[in-house]
Amino acid sequence: MNFLFTLFQDGGAAIISATTAAFAIAAIGLNVHFGYTGLVNIGQAGFMLLGAYGLAITIEFGGPLWLGVIVGLAAAALFALILGIPTLRLRGDYLAIVTIAAAEIIRIVGGDQSLAPVTGGVAGIAGSRYSGEFIALSPFPKSGLFTIGPWTYPYSAGNSWWLSLVGWAVAALCALVVFLLFRSPWGRTIRGIREDEDAVRSLGKNVYLYKIQSLVLGGVIGALGGMVFALGASVQPDALGRTTTFLLYTTLLLGGAATVLGPVLGSFLYFIFVVWLQDVVTQFVPSSIMNQQQIPEFTYILVGVGLMLLVIFRPQGILGNKKELSFGA
Repeated sequence: MNFLFTLFQDGGAAIISATTAAFAIAAIGLNVHFGYTGLVNIGQAGFMLLGAYGLAITIEFGGPLWLGVIVGLAAAALFALILGIPTLRLRGDYLAIVTIAAAEIIRIVGGDQSLAPVTGGVAGIAGSRYSGEFIALSPFPKSGLFTIGPWTYPYSAGNSWWLSLVGWAVAALCALVVFLLFRSPWGRTIRGIREDEDAVRSLGKNVYLYKIQSLVLGGVIGALGGMVFALGASVQPDALGRTTTFLLYTTLLLGGAATVLGPVLGSFLYFIFVVWLQDVVTQFVPSSIMNQQQIPEFTYILVGVGLMLLVIFRPQGILGNKKELSFGA
């Protein structure tokens, strides 16, 4: 009975978590690229990192929170333009190679020790150095803990109720914007490009320009996810590397690409699965067979196997429509 309560508590914590919200937001942005437009972007973590750095560096150098948000979004938009203008004529695997290389450039530059006075280098930028103004905006007490059922978190500081509330509000807003955009003529054109861009081009549409707009939109949403992630932790380049993008694809494909709520559902299920699996292994597998350091690695192995099976047997995910899915646009 205690073990079942632990599963309930940890699963609920995964749903509440601002980290889950951050991944849901970034996956919504990736859904704009991959699910709706057919762009195989393997560099979404780069957009998250730019958003996090833009927010943190601006505040650390004396700027207000609102300016940090604008700088982070602008950095992501500029990166999308620099990346997209020369490369969006590429398709499929070639675009994937370019985007993953571009994201790696962002990560390596961020971790360069010669830039440590600005980016913090490999150590990154501690959250305490830029989260003060965000905490000050909280309507809740600035210190102390608050308990709802079995879940206890700080009111405002760190990974708090305030951050979770803001994170999920941003996720809901992003989902609403995507829902409205892809019901508009612009969104229908984007869907058409995913299905057959030559047919859309024959109708007089500038396919190249639409793709750039989609890349910018998804990148900006990804930057918002990076900001939420950074406000709950720190800005550390290796924390938002290649693995992050692959996890975003896992959440997107699990929930369903080209659906509004697919990225959100996928984030819920992914993080619940991870914490439940760790609980089960900790409870039933002796430490002589698998120690605490090996459990996360074993979890990622099973996630990888699960992703392969998902792509093979249900590529449309839980909410997706297989007729709408296009892997090689």
